[in-house]
Amino acid sequence: MKKIGITIIVAVMWALAPVQSMNFNMDFTAVPQVAKSGPVEVYYFHMSRRCMTCQTVEKVAEEALTENFKQALEKGEIVFKSVNIEDKANKALLKKLKVSGQALLVVNGTEKIDITDKGFLYAVNEPAKLKLEIKTHILRFIK
Repeated sequence: MKKIGITIIVAVMWALAPVQSMNFNMDFTAVPQVAKSGPVEVYYFHMSRRCMTCQTVEKVAEEALTENFKQALEKGEIVFKSVNIEDKANKALLKKLKVSGQALLVVNGTEKIDITDKGFLYAVNEPAKLKLEIKTHILRFIK
């Protein structure tokens, strides 16, 4: 029985020997850089009648931008737009961004990040989490 155990251990070590000599030096800390394509646009799409949560999502999103990106807002590098989806004048924008209901989006060029679920989850009770979420996605585009 002891010989079988030793044989198994030797066989496993022999099988894993090539793996030990392989170079697995991978850098998982590198964050892919996204090329900046015009201003980063943060859109809040809403209906005409809005509940307290809907209004708070917009308010917290604006606060996130002014607290973290005041100069970029002033330079037009970041833009916040509150868009009424029931206004026919916004139909082309809705179609372009494929929006059919309330939404909170971070857009740069052709890339769109939908953070609507986080907006409604955090805006009222944990606004700091929503602000961090918005900041994180914007930094992805401007770095």
